[in-house]
Amino acid sequence: MAKAYLQVTLKINNSDKGAVSGIYEKFRDSFIDQIKGATSIELLIGDGYIQLLHIFDTAEDAQAFLSTELYNNNILFALKSLMVDTPRVSIYSVL
Repeated sequence: MAKAYLQVTLKINNSDKGAVSGIYEKFRDSFIDQIKGATSIELLIGDGYIQLLHIFDTAEDAQAFLSTELYNNNILFALKSLMVDTPRVSIYSVL
């Protein structure tokens, strides 16, 4: 059972949903294979926004992911031109 969730919400233009989906597909396996404690990731697409729901073993693993090269130099860099606003990041622990 998952113990922590990292939710990243990004405002995007609806016309960019396909591009965001492509970026998600590109980095999904790297996230699960390379990031400590990562167990799953889901892309949720809404009207004018997307949410990336990352699932981790611990909240500490979720917090540590935000400092990784994969997150900062690869994923955020790839999404930067598609973002309308600063991402909203939340970490939730399962009790």
